[in-house]
Amino acid sequence: MTCNTDGTSAPNGVEIVKELSYTQHTLGDTYPYKDTERRFQWDKIGEWLSALEAAQQDSVTWVTLQNYKDRNGIAPEVQDPEINEYRSATDRYGVSRYQSIPLYGSQTGKPARYSRDGALFLLLKDSADYVKVCSMLYDGAWYVPKDYVRTLPVHRFSKVIFVDRTDQNIATLEKVGTVWYVRSMNPATTGLHNPPYQQETPLGVYVIQEHKPKMYYLRDGSSEIAGFAPWASRFTRGGYIHGVPLNNPKANEKNYIEFSPTLGTTPRSHMCVRNATSHAKYIYDWATPLESLVIVID
Repeated sequence: MTCNTDGTSAPNGVEIVKELSYTQHTLGDTYPYKDTERRFQWDKIGEWLSALEAAQQDSVTWVTLQNYKDRNGIAPEVQDPEINEYRSATDRYGVSRYQSIPLYGSQTGKPARYSRDGALFLLLKDSADYVKVCSMLYDGAWYVPKDYVRTLPVHRFSKVIFVDRTDQNIATLEKVGTVWYVRSMNPATTGLHNPPYQQETPLGVYVIQEHKPKMYYLRDGSSEIAGFAPWASRFTRGGYIHGVPLNNPKANEKNYIEFSPTLGTTPRSHMCVRNATSHAKYIYDWATPLESLVIVID
């Protein structure tokens, strides 16, 4: 979990302190679920924050790679493409070509792999047609056509949202001074691997791309609007952090559903991360687009 290419080591540790600013539906560090125990994986969260601190120790330039709905062009075919269960062309790592960004090992030939829309990268070198970047997820440096690259307005991230697919929870953390303060600890519901429509929430490090007060969704297999999810923060492709969905496109705030008993249980969403509606609104207000991160862990 390092973006360093010069062997620089991460700091020895980060200080995490609980100081909640959203206090509804709060979970403990550990909590029961059926006949098991679930938890917030503070060890993994600390490791990711340490890696982030290491990457941004000096004056750095962050970028996000964007190709929402292929608006910046269909990514070229990779070497040795595959077809997944969703009948989508992918690279050998299972990343779909649709809405993705090509990563080249050099400035010639076919791309070696794809990056997901919304992913965070560190800028290493800028040139006329390509940028050279590195990722906190995998080793090496990569060349990316500039059409897919957006330079971010911040050099140091201070707000990070952690989504845990294993324990079905979500935590928000904010750095003030040298301390990372935990602002909320809540149940969440992530995406289900269930072709052809439902997809897992993908692991990775993403930048909040945009906010939508209402994220409208279609009925599976049709072009008909089935309803909307309130207070949606998009971080990759069609993946949003949002409130409890309403199967009524004309509903207003008086009809919003605050909580669902399925939150924090098992994956069942369509890639998105479902939250209590007031917690989704908290994130919507708190996490500034292009200045806040979402890190999805297992």
